[in-house]
Amino acid sequence: MRPFGLGPINAGLLSGGVVSILVGYILLGRGSITLAPLLLVFGYAVLIPAGLLAGFKGDPARESGE
Repeated sequence: MRPFGLGPINAGLLSGGVVSILVGYILLGRGSITLAPLLLVFGYAVLIPAGLLAGFKGDPARESGE
């Protein structure tokens, strides 16, 4: 059984989101005003939600009320 129902695709997308956010903040600290915001938005608005929703099928036991 997978913890939290997350698979390898989810882990890859979430890891990519975290890396994108970290690199974005590092570049922001160095003064980047173009690439840093793009990486931050991509990480927060695309990769993290995609990592949480990819392959989501729901729990049939939870849906039936058991």
